[in-house]
Amino acid sequence: MVQKNRFGNNKRRGPRNSTSEPRGLRPPPEPIERQAPPVYGKAFVVLEDEQKNTFVFKAGAWVPHSASIAECRRTCQVKELPQRVNRMIRYEIRCQEVPEN
Repeated sequence: MVQKNRFGNNKRRGPRNSTSEPRGLRPPPEPIERQAPPVYGKAFVVLEDEQKNTFVFKAGAWVPHSASIAECRRTCQVKELPQRVNRMIRYEIRCQEVPEN
């Protein structure tokens, strides 16, 4: 007795294009202008406590820093360091250098 092919409906079909115009008639894509990679300055260490207050080491003491870590992440390169100091998180921050013209 002949067995029924249960898997015959799963034939692969070729790719379907959503556009009806032939591929060769489309204009080539616009070249993308690449920006120069940002240049970061010297790194400095910032501590953040549980209340999200930030401190920077200046003249032998930890003084409050003007920006929070969230604000620094918008313009600077922020890297969390593995060691903690007195339950505070350490971050290494490198701010972008402004190109001089």
